Amino acid sequence: MSKVLVILGELSDRDIDWMLANGTRTQILPGTTLITEGKPLDALYIVLEGTLSVAVSSLGDKEIGKIIAGEVLGEMSFVDGRLPSASVTAIEECVILSIPRRLLTEKLEQDVLFSLRFYRAITKFLSSRLRGTVQRFGDDSDGLMYQEPDDEDAIPQNVENPDLAASRFQWLLERLKGS
Repeated sequence: MSKVLVILGELSDRDIDWMLANGTRTQILPGTTLITEGKPLDALYIVLEGTLSVAVSSLGDKEIGKIIAGEVLGEMSFVDGRLPSASVTAIEECVILSIPRRLLTEKLEQDVLFSLRFYRAITKFLSSRLRGTVQRFGDDSDGLMYQEPDDEDAIPQNVENPDLAASRFQWLLERLKGS
């Protein structure tokens, strides 16, 4: 859950309301590929429940990481406009919030303050992910390039308002359960 806190700590309640109103809660069955390497994405995803596997074709489709609840997927392709560099497949039943790329792009173009908060949040998120990857290269624990810390509830140091961010994630989950 810790990674989504980086984003939720930057966004306002109104921003999150917009994401909920424009996103779709979807259940993904085990074995379903959510993101295919080299194929365009039409959404940004927030993993609400479950575990997914990340694999790249250049390594023979070897798993390079696992994604758990609280992760954001598709953010790199959203930011740089390039095709995904890895495939992401559900290991177990997952629940995701899918925010259509077209709607998110329109919102970013129309709402300057939302855009500022969103890109600041994504920048912090990507920075956190990169720092974790660099640290794991030094650890070389089990060969996975990306994995969650042992304490999945650990809050990254760059989360502003960690208590508020955690309560927003719980609020987001509760609102989606009702829909």
